[in-house]
Amino acid sequence: MTTTSTTSKIALVTGANKGIGYEIAAGLGAQGYRVGVGARDETRREAAVAALNEAGVDAFGVALDVTDDTSVGEAADFIAARYGRLDVLVNNAGITGGHPQQPSSVDPAVIRAVVETNVIGVVRVTNAMLPLLRDAPSPRIVNVSSSVGSLTRQSGPGGETTTGPVAVAYAPSKTFLNAVTLQYVQELVGTNILVNCACPGFVATDLNGFRGVRTPQEGAATAIRLATLPDGGPTGGFFEDAGVIPW
Repeated sequence: MTTTSTTSKIALVTGANKGIGYEIAAGLGAQGYRVGVGARDETRREAAVAALNEAGVDAFGVALDVTDDTSVGEAADFIAARYGRLDVLVNNAGITGGHPQQPSSVDPAVIRAVVETNVIGVVRVTNAMLPLLRDAPSPRIVNVSSSVGSLTRQSGPGGETTTGPVAVAYAPSKTFLNAVTLQYVQELVGTNILVNCACPGFVATDLNGFRGVRTPQEGAATAIRLATLPDGGPTGGFFEDAGVIPW
């Protein structure tokens, strides 16, 4: 039951307390969305909410650990009780698993942990939020992927890749995420839910030791565009700033 009436669109961004997720929340807020800042760490989450509020964004905190069934279920219940629907879900939370990630020497536990967050976490959150998305007039799901998940870009002539160093946990997790996204697209055919993947590019964040060449604000742009698509917009696509990424 809805306890708080609102005419604003409601968005939830996972991993939104910093970096790209924070800038996605800020960008959606600038367009009038009421934005849930999903994050595990309470101190960082509330600091992000305070900063967004100070910048004029209507933000609220959502305690959310994408790897935990109970946490995700409670987050869905919280949004349902407070708003009764969800207009936008941006699955941004992710980990790299650290480096090196040579396939011949990687600890399988690293692959398991990365997939748990980057893939299963997306499924867990999406499934919990789908009933709320179905109650929205123009719902959107955006999964933050990476060009390293493109099999086309991974398999250049002679075996070389254009997607960066070997990363047997992280890169395949994004390929897996892309495939999962297409499964949702197939299941949701005939609904008004648009589901797409966004690549932020090589953004300077703590995930890469701030070695990236793009700002978090630049990295957030494609996800914000996909989250605010008009009815009849694309679904089942993989996008970066320059356009479509080949699967």
